[in-house]
Amino acid sequence: MKVTRKVWFQVGVGVLLTLLIIKYFIEIHWIFSPLVIILKAIFVPLLLGGVLYYVTEPIQRFLEKRRFPRWGSILTIVFGLIAMVGIFGWIIGNPIAEQVNKLVKNAPMISTSISTSIQQLTDYVTQNKDNFPQQLNDVIEKMANSVQDIAVVASRGFVSFLQSIVSVSLLAILIPFFFIFMLKDHEKFAPSIYKYFSGERQQWVKKTLSEIDDVLRTYIQGQLQISFLLALIMYVGYLIIGLDYSLLLVIFAFFMNMIPFIGPWIAFAPALIVAVIQDPILVVWVSVVTLVAQQIDSNFITPNVMGKSLDIHPLTVITIILAAGNIAGFIGIIIAVPFYAVLKVIVSNIYDQRNAIKKKATKSV
Repeated sequence: MKVTRKVWFQVGVGVLLTLLIIKYFIEIHWIFSPLVIILKAIFVPLLLGGVLYYVTEPIQRFLEKRRFPRWGSILTIVFGLIAMVGIFGWIIGNPIAEQVNKLVKNAPMISTSISTSIQQLTDYVTQNKDNFPQQLNDVIEKMANSVQDIAVVASRGFVSFLQSIVSVSLLAILIPFFFIFMLKDHEKFAPSIYKYFSGERQQWVKKTLSEIDDVLRTYIQGQLQISFLLALIMYVGYLIIGLDYSLLLVIFAFFMNMIPFIGPWIAFAPALIVAVIQDPILVVWVSVVTLVAQQIDSNFITPNVMGKSLDIHPLTVITIILAAGNIAGFIGIIIAVPFYAVLKVIVSNIYDQRNAIKKKATKSV
């Protein structure tokens, strides 16, 4: 009987039961297929609507403290967002259009330059293949096979493009729907869950939901601020060094910077390619700009914006992102860190509740 009270035994039983549940769930997955299809359809618009909600919720709170009615605050936020997008488009619309036109005009030259560089590299490798170690030849062969696979995937691009148009149209309809209803009824979400509990359990659920809300708000608002400031620093740096397509590169960097640690290096890749084509010496300056932006971010921006609110080690973040990317692709990379933070809150609260119950039971005895 004493063995069953050991923590390691209880954890082991819990792990085994979880694995059994997962096993049987996989075996009868066809029952849940309609539910999975529905969840996939609404997941992205729900996610983006939630991001917009957490960005604008402080504005709504501010307006309602000034005696704005709920419908008035929602209309103010919606029209404010529309106006902001319009002003933003008016200010940077022409520069973006010019850079896009320039990119389209220079696309054949860029493509030829890249193809020539690849061909030169291929010729050099072919001519000197016998001088390379066997391990390096194996790596080169794998890379060549990967290039062929990429070419096969690229041939299906037109169909994917058409599917993307349909998906974007659906998102344009659903995102405002979720966003407006979140602004309208966000106070009703938590009570609709903890009303099914009573006593101390209800207080525990209420506390857990409140902490999850705080974690998501901190992460989303903080990550957007960090992304904006990093993009601004990089834009100033690109202008100083005279890099082509700097505005397009910075807009891409803004979205990539939302991925902690890895995102800025993803944004670095296209800037590096543009620098190589424009002037090889710019590679050094683009690297310097990226390094300076990263140092400012890690030493000043992130500590002051995020603080230690999430309390997640950088190595843990990188591991989670890499694992999520392999499991769920780009969407997995985006949601990995907030999902882990939410899971950490839930597990931490379960552990605290378990200790409280154990302490109370021991005290009673």
